[in-house]
Amino acid sequence: MAKDHGPQIKNDEQYEELRDKGVSKEKAARIANDPKSGKKGGHADEYEERTKEELYKKAKEVGIEGRSEMTKKELIKALRNR
Repeated sequence: MAKDHGPQIKNDEQYEELRDKGVSKEKAARIANDPKSGKKGGHADEYEERTKEELYKKAKEVGIEGRSEMTKKELIKALRNR
């Protein structure tokens, strides 16, 4: 049974599997918290299809600094290059 990592980790079992494979804590948390991950053939929406507010929330979730000053285009670039 997977350890409970608290409310910040949505899928504890997936998080632990990723950590066992050597994935960083941050990346494992991002993947485990993505509702589309773990489903065969699932993928996230294209960044261009998201609103600036959605991109900002994602940037905040992954810890991108300076996000409040970024344009939508800059947020997309920052998210892709993290």
